[in-house]
Amino acid sequence: MQAVALSFCWALLLALFSIPTIIQVAHARELLDRPNHRTVHKKLTPRLGGAAIFAGFVSATTIFGDFSDGVQYILAGSMIIFFIGIKDDLATESAFRKLVIQILAAGIVMIPGDIRIQSLFGIFGIQELPLWFSYGLTLFVIIAITNAINLIDGLDGLAGTITLTILITFGLNFWRKSIPLAGVSLALAGGIIGFLRYNIHKAKIFMGDSGSLTVGFVVATLAVQFIQLGMTPSAPAVAFSILIIPIFDTLRVFTVRIARGKSPFEPDKNHLHHRLMALGIPQLGVVAILVGINMVVIAYSIYYAHLGIIRIGLSVFGFMLVLNAINELFLQRQKRQAKLASNG
Repeated sequence: MQAVALSFCWALLLALFSIPTIIQVAHARELLDRPNHRTVHKKLTPRLGGAAIFAGFVSATTIFGDFSDGVQYILAGSMIIFFIGIKDDLATESAFRKLVIQILAAGIVMIPGDIRIQSLFGIFGIQELPLWFSYGLTLFVIIAITNAINLIDGLDGLAGTITLTILITFGLNFWRKSIPLAGVSLALAGGIIGFLRYNIHKAKIFMGDSGSLTVGFVVATLAVQFIQLGMTPSAPAVAFSILIIPIFDTLRVFTVRIARGKSPFEPDKNHLHHRLMALGIPQLGVVAILVGINMVVIAYSIYYAHLGIIRIGLSVFGFMLVLNAINELFLQRQKRQAKLASNG
């Protein structure tokens, strides 16, 4: 337990004190993210915050962590993800190459690390999974969550606060069954807190792909372990609920893009945070609303975990659909009022 606390503090302090230097070097070398029609920020901003998060997380886990429960394989996979992410931050990398690296990193945690979903816990009457299906499902889950976290990184402080909420929830739950995994969760949480000091609106630095992909990958592997270790009753549904904001946002934007005849991977300004900002809510308010929703869903799923996987999953997803519908109704009303005002 002392080692977990030391990991958290080490990662926090390293990120906190290294970011000012990273900001200074990024400006001096002009390693900056330029605003465009899809971005919310209006000025040149460094996007290398992931380097500080990664350095704090890896050094803390290496010095103070326990390498059982697959921790060493999580570290190995995250290192590979980080380096492709930092390359993309410095000189744009192809989506195909990033996908190949994600598959390689997932293979490291799945095969030598044996971190994989081995059962469906009775969903559709299925218990133990065939080995090939276990690997395929786990690969899909890891890549999907990794990229879902990457996709929500579009607003000052949003990806950081959402993943911080997720990691603290995982950490507190792992504390009962796996101190090594609790250490991983809280070390990464410490690094993110140090980063958020400079990322909350108005941000002085962004996470970048080196941060969002790395954090997403670690969160994904922790989610798989959370499910497989059966950390709570109805663990798959609870894990889904903990990750509801990035998962729902990704499903929503993909569905909207496909419905409009566009590629699901074509960037736009149709994410949850964009839709809330369209109502005139400021950035800090949007972040607070989404984090608040995430916390309510987490509390609900854990408290009512005894209801079963299907009931929790459907009720949480239905809740998100209702909130999304309410938001869209307000937007349509706002558009009608603006049209009437312009015609009047």
